[in-house]
Amino acid sequence: MTTISIIGTGNMATAIGIRAARYGHTVEIIGRDRTKARAAVETIGDGAHVGTYGAEPNGDLVFLAVLHQGAVEAVRDHGDALAGKTLVDITNPFNDDGTGVVTTEGHSVTQQIAAAAPPSAHVLKAFNTTFRDVLAQATPLDVLFAGHDEGARAQFAAFARSLDLRPLDTGGLEMTYVLEWAAILLMGLARNGAGWDVSLGAQIR
Repeated sequence: MTTISIIGTGNMATAIGIRAARYGHTVEIIGRDRTKARAAVETIGDGAHVGTYGAEPNGDLVFLAVLHQGAVEAVRDHGDALAGKTLVDITNPFNDDGTGVVTTEGHSVTQQIAAAAPPSAHVLKAFNTTFRDVLAQATPLDVLFAGHDEGARAQFAAFARSLDLRPLDTGGLEMTYVLEWAAILLMGLARNGAGWDVSLGAQIR
């Protein structure tokens, strides 16, 4: 098993951490507010620990589990400490009522992160089409993801499979904008009869 690092201390950070720890991974939580980071670690349990904001994360996989408005700033705050890492953006740039996104084609949050990250970092988008309570459950799920580097996509896919998830590779970095809109589709399902215990997936024949 591996160590993963999660920048963020909110509900999605803890949901990813809980699932990863359940399947034997070591979880590092990194946040500006160490009190909130410690609280997230206590919720996750299973050997999770607090990292230092701005320092090099312990994990080769680093999840950006912050509000979309702060994602690029978090990457810049860590700077070269993220060199060589695989960064997994989980953010959703919803508008105020969750019926659309505030990004434009070619400028997804993930693409903005890639522009701000060190050149040797590899950037993906994943988990933005999975609700936190569904992810934290010990049930098989599909997880849609996209990114610009084939090796990083394979690395994430292997990690996802280790969590009893089925990784569905949707392609390169340009697909991350589509995934942002896919989260709007998920919100529409939830609001129109499916409820919040729902996730997106595919039937592959």
